[in-house]
Amino acid sequence: MGANIARRLHDVGYPVAALYDVNRDSAAAVAKETGGEVVDSLARVTSLSDVVLTVVTDDAAVYRIFAENGDSLLEKARGKVFINCATISPKVHEDVERLANARGAESLEACMASSIPQARNGTLYLMVGGKRDVFERVKPLLEKMSASLKYIGKAGRAAQVKALVNMVMNINTAGLAEGLGLGDALGLDLDMLREVFSQTGANSRVLETDGADMQNRDHDVYFSAAHAAKDSGIALELAREAHLSLPLATATFEQYEKMKSLGLGELDKSGVSELTFASRHAQRAATSL
Repeated sequence: MGANIARRLHDVGYPVAALYDVNRDSAAAVAKETGGEVVDSLARVTSLSDVVLTVVTDDAAVYRIFAENGDSLLEKARGKVFINCATISPKVHEDVERLANARGAESLEACMASSIPQARNGTLYLMVGGKRDVFERVKPLLEKMSASLKYIGKAGRAAQVKALVNMVMNINTAGLAEGLGLGDALGLDLDMLREVFSQTGANSRVLETDGADMQNRDHDVYFSAAHAAKDSGIALELAREAHLSLPLATATFEQYEKMKSLGLGELDKSGVSELTFASRHAQRAATSL
């Protein structure tokens, strides 16, 4: 996602000053298209940039890149704006804003509800949290990344909304996998079944994006099962804090955790169908657990 955001911003005239990735070859490949220095330290990213966009894996990765000591994006960060696009816990965004402000910098969360092609084409759906005046300052850049841009509120609020978006999406995905898996077990024509779903209350955005992939076992990764598990876990933690029981979200989380335990975590989230089609290897493996 980060690589394709860089390509998009380069295409629309924003100079890409620095590229950093734990896999240096990935950064080098993007640099060939966008220019910019492939750097070996986080501090160098900040020194070369006015606005720093980050897309990392999880809460721990965010705390590492915004560490208070050692190599960090916070080194000499005064006047910089950090835009954090990863799906992480809301509290982490609150902490990053506090840490950035203490160094004279600002931060926003720009949570993405889209996938790789949208990042490349600048058609992301972005939910933004943080100070309103900081949002207005970088809004022109965010508009070049997105087809729709929504300011949600203070730090952490956009991350809460994103967690709920992904929670519901994951529930829909797991439900569709069960519907198609049962249809397959009954000997129904799945092309017909998907067409009927599309014209009835079973319709969903997930049916459009994942239905054929589930049927055809085409699980090229746009959003991995491991990330689905992580994001459902974030939503469940918010539910625990709110003293709510969410049985559907819990069951979905357990399905994606099962995929990870079976070595399927790097499949696309549509790969949850590997657990629901009786003829498939993962179903047999899961039954034997």
